[in-house]
Amino acid sequence: MPRRYSALHTAMRTAALSTSKDLLEPLLDARHVELALLEGLSDPEMLGTAGHFLEPPIWEMGHVGWFQEYWLLRRLDGVDTLLRGSDELYDSFCVPYRQRWELRFPTRTETLKYITDVLERSVTRLGSREPTAADAYFYTLAAQHEGMHAENLTAILQTLGYARPAGLRRRCTASDVAADFRLHDVSVPGGTFMLGADPDEPFVFDNEKWAHPVEVAPFRIAATPVTNQDFTAFVDDSGYRRRECWGRRGWDWRRRQRAEHPLFWQCHEGRWFERRFEMLVPLEPWHPVVHVNWYEAEAFCRWAGRRLPTEAEWEMAATLDPVTRCKRRFPWGDAFPTPECANLDYHAGGTLDVRALAAGDSPVGCRQMIGNVWEWVADTFKPYPGFVCDPYKEYSEPHFGQKKVLKGGCWTTRSRLIRATWRNFFKAQRRNIFAGFRTAAL
Repeated sequence: MPRRYSALHTAMRTAALSTSKDLLEPLLDARHVELALLEGLSDPEMLGTAGHFLEPPIWEMGHVGWFQEYWLLRRLDGVDTLLRGSDELYDSFCVPYRQRWELRFPTRTETLKYITDVLERSVTRLGSREPTAADAYFYTLAAQHEGMHAENLTAILQTLGYARPAGLRRRCTASDVAADFRLHDVSVPGGTFMLGADPDEPFVFDNEKWAHPVEVAPFRIAATPVTNQDFTAFVDDSGYRRRECWGRRGWDWRRRQRAEHPLFWQCHEGRWFERRFEMLVPLEPWHPVVHVNWYEAEAFCRWAGRRLPTEAEWEMAATLDPVTRCKRRFPWGDAFPTPECANLDYHAGGTLDVRALAAGDSPVGCRQMIGNVWEWVADTFKPYPGFVCDPYKEYSEPHFGQKKVLKGGCWTTRSRLIRATWRNFFKAQRRNIFAGFRTAAL
């Protein structure tokens, strides 16, 4: 049986390693990124255009302040909200996506004042004191939450076709692309694997708890994510119209949506382009396919005679050293991510060539398992054995059995958030997120 550790146990371990400065720096940095993404949007753009699985940017702006206020001021100190009616506007669990377009929001100036006042009070309450266990846990939770919403806000800007945020306009390119690199599989020997997070991890979400043994048969998995070039072949071979490539639910989705290609692709005079924010650019063949949903990934696999890896296979290929049988925190080791290892933190302004970043390879030779694009795996999102909810009860449990798992992070993911055990989860039909996939051999 896996060991049981409560959220308070995690908080106590986090507190032992945290000073007030340690907790405040991520909080301030998260807000800096959030506001940078909103900078330059007009008032009409802040209200957005209604769409499924989206929310107006003005809602995103207020929600991150509300969440911070709820946990750091209202729950920890028992004070009232600074904005009357804030729960009816910003409680994401009680306000469905479609209703967020119908609300009467405070003005942009009023919203900015609200979230700034909350942040100032959150900073002041720590002051020069040493953080308690509860402080450490909830300040980390608030910073990580805002980091996740920055990624969500970026997806909203992309989906609505807004201009690329100024901070994302400088695009760097990887210098370590090997021209002779060929797509290939790597072999993973299988065996007993400890799936999930170790209790020594400073902060994890409840759905990662805790590492538990699973038996994995030997398998072969692609060294890189599926590329635009690969997926173009599927599209050009009428893959979206071939019933045999799709499961029942995927085929029903494809027919309802009349999907013929990935969400932001367009074909002009026989050449494929993709829309990145407001710009239409030629499709880059060696970049990973992105903005595809689980159904599209499954259909490609059937067409290619492949399959999606399981979550255990993915995590094993990313972290396990087959020689020592030791599990790493990241594919390259336990060191914090750097731009040489992973495309994170908006560093490249978009995806990179799948042949890049060899320094981030896993022990078995898988590349870019952290960063660049989220990767769909076969599994439905379910709890690990002995699951116990953390204080933020709406985060995981309501979604068990309803969504599919993604692993590894993407170019917009903050490096302080990601690790190989992180479990992202979305509905199988969701495709405006920065998601791709890699395949495994049958």
